[in-house]
Order: sequence, then C-alpha cells, then structure tokens
Amino acid sequence: MKKRWQLSVIAFVLLTLTQACSDFGDINVNPNNPSTPSTAGLLTGALRNVGLINAQVGPGAANIVPAMYVQQFGDVIYIEDSKYKTINFNYNGWYAGPLINLQHIIELNTGDDTKINASAFGSNTNQIAIARILKAYFFQWITDRWGDIPYSEALKADADFTPAFDKQEAIYTDLFKEWKEATAQFEDGKAIKGDILLNGDTAKWKKFANSLRLVAALRLSKVKPDLGKKEFQAALDDGVITSAADNVQYKFQSESNNENPVYTNYVVSNRKDYAMSDVFVTYLKKTSDPRLPFLAAKNISGEYAGVPYAVGGAKAQDLSLIGAVLSQQNSAVNIITYAQVLFAQAEAAALGWTNGDAKALYESAVAASLQQWMGTDYSENALKAYLAHPEVVYSPNTAIERISTQRWIALFFQGTEAWSEWRRTGFPVLKPAASTLNGGTEIPRRLAYPVTETTLNEANYKAVVASQGKDDHYTRVWWDKP
Repeated sequence: MKKRWQLSVIAFVLLTLTQACSDFGDINVNPNNPSTPSTAGLLTGALRNVGLINAQVGPGAANIVPAMYVQQFGDVIYIEDSKYKTINFNYNGWYAGPLINLQHIIELNTGDDTKINASAFGSNTNQIAIARILKAYFFQWITDRWGDIPYSEALKADADFTPAFDKQEAIYTDLFKEWKEATAQFEDGKAIKGDILLNGDTAKWKKFANSLRLVAALRLSKVKPDLGKKEFQAALDDGVITSAADNVQYKFQSESNNENPVYTNYVVSNRKDYAMSDVFVTYLKKTSDPRLPFLAAKNISGEYAGVPYAVGGAKAQDLSLIGAVLSQQNSAVNIITYAQVLFAQAEAAALGWTNGDAKALYESAVAASLQQWMGTDYSENALKAYLAHPEVVYSPNTAIERISTQRWIALFFQGTEAWSEWRRTGFPVLKPAASTLNGGTEIPRRLAYPVTETTLNEANYKAVVASQGKDDHYTRVWWDKP
C-alpha cells in the first residue's frame, strides 16, 4: 500500500512539473529566427538591394565602376577604378542575397503547406508575380555585366552547388517570358506587404516590367533585330511608363540604416573618393546644358571642374562632387524613368522598328530628362535653347549618336545601364584611360567572373570560358557587337 502511495505521489509531481514547465514553452524560441518566414521581410530585403545596385560607391562598387568606364565619374583618392585595375568582380552576394530571397518568396507562395501562411503578407499570386519581375531584373543586371552566368541551375541551394552557365541569348529569351507571364498573372487580391518600391501597386508593377522589357528588347538591336523589334512592340502595346509620375525610384531615408551611399561617402566617412569626370563636365559646359548645376556641385572656387580622368593629383576641394540632387542622406536614385523609356522609343523609331516620330520622341525624351533633374527650375525656354544647340539638335543622319549621347547624360548615376548602352551603340565616343592597370588599352566591355568560380565550380568555369571566350575585360557579351 505504501509503495502504491509513493508511486502516486511521484506521478502527481511529474504531472505538476510538466504543466508548470509548459508556462516556459517559448523560453528557447529565438524571436529573430521565426519558424514561419515573413515573405514581406524577404521582399523588403530584396528591394533594399535594388537601391544598392544603383547607388553603391566605393572601390569595386556595383554602380560606380561602370559609371567610371563611361566617364561620368573619376576617382579622386585612389586612381584605380578609372584605370580598370579590378578585373574579377564578385556576384555571389546577389545570388545568396536578393535572388535566393525572391526564389524563397515564390516557393513559399506556391507550396501547399506554406502558401496559407504566406498569404498573410498579400495575395499569393501577386507576391509570385512581383518576385518574378524582380528576379528577372537582377538577372538582367548580372548577365549584362558578366555575360553567360548561372541561371537555369542557380538558386537550388544544396541541391546544386555547382550550377552550369547559361548562354546570355537563352537568358534574355527567358527574361522576356518571365516579365510577360508575371504581368499577366496579377490579380485583384490582398494588398502586398513589404513593398518599399511601388507600395504594392499592381498597375505600377506592370508598367515597370513592361518598361524593363522595352529597354531589354533594344539590347538585341545588333544581334537579333527581328526578335528585338517584336519584343519591343509587344512591351509597348502592353503599357510602359508614360509620364514622370511613373518614374521608378528607390527612396533612401533620412536615417543611418538606409541612407544614400553617396552621403555616407561624402559626409559620414568624409572620404570623397569620387568626383565628376572632366569628360562629362566639359561636355555639359560645351553644350550649355541646364542640368549641370543639378548633377554637379561647384568646387571651392565656385566653379564646375571635373577630375582629370584616370590621372590623379587633384584635391577634392578643387573638383565638382556629385550634386545635391543625388548626395543628400535621403536622395532617391533612379531605377527606370520616363526619359529612359522615351529615348528607347526614339531609337526604335530611328531604326524603323516602330512608326513613331524619332525627332519628336527624342525631343520629348530630352524634355523629360531636363524636367527630371531640374525640377521646378525647368522652363520651356531652357529646353528650346538647349535643343537648338548644334550638338543637341536632332538630325536624321546622326540620329543614333544624338539619342545615345543624350541618353548617356540622362542615365547619370545609373552606372551599369549607361555602360550597357554605350557598349551597344558606341556613343558617345570616349577615349580609354591613357595608362591602364589591367594590361589592356581599351575601355572594358565586361567584368571577369569571381575567382571563386575557378575553384568551387571549376568544370563549369572552364566550359564557359571555352564557349564565351577569355575571362577578362575584353571578351564581349552576346549582345555587344561592333
């Protein structure tokens, strides 16, 4: 009897302890590692990288290096990037960061066991559509810089650590498909959370995707003009950006965790690594460009003076730094603009791809760019005087050169995009650095792969080099033809 009583007491104590311990059930749960992923957080994280693509500064940075290749900027302190010192650039962070996040959004909104939880952050279908648009955006940015890249076998995590490289031609074909299918699948569903770019506005996302298609189609002007023409017209028909109100910008904030990187470099770090190139400033002065006071800041003497390109020896105080429009803590950066879309339409008309009036579209594009940069200081008189300048006035005989040169200005601080358009058209005509640090004598045409590919993905690296060409600055990507 006594033994039975003791067992009952023990059982009671154990049951009581079990119930008591249930009050501490969350004590070992890490609040920073939730069991149910937030697709809103994943989307916000990916979109932060859209801002960095278009604003990064610093040695080897994503935006500033190609902007120096096209001589919008020059380096002040370390005269290296303008002399092409860095050959191998790393894209691993883009795969391991925004791209895998976007892929995760698609998977969470697709899986039968996860899409209900994911729907707490907006329509499953619309989340997938936005993720597809952004994935295509990042992949185009990467392939335009490196050429053939891991694509169809990428983003599979531990299922494939050594993805093969896809041909850029195949990638572009799939990008068009992704943008078209993504815009077609939008529905009138629950509002998307975490969208710090377009605030979940599906109409704006459609215009954004179609405008990306439009610009991408023009990349094919020398390699597949028939396909380029077809895709261009389809994007135009589906609806692109039609006013400055549609401009897509990443808006930095007036706080240190999300501030404009130029502000960080100029003010927080007090480094002033980069200034306006003398090539760029000289051209703006030559044509009496009314955008100059907005793109550039005056030097200590109250003048506009660019840094001698790839030369060195100048002091930051004697140079024109990046203007206030782009260098404040909360300055926004452009992703795609009405002016950019109009320049694309002007070139398409000049190429005979559309029935548009190339001259009228060109002049509208210039006007849109002036309005974009000058804001309330814009005037029709300033536009009229500028368009009448001998080096700006439209001429059918020099249409592509005029359009391309004006686009070079309009794409100020959109480094990779400006470099891509320069590579494709050859305008404006630029002289390479007098002395380079990469062993070449010309302006770079692509970036070399990360060195990790030579060791961690050796077989596929050797295959892509054998197929695409030497892994250096001068092997042209697929759409870049003389």
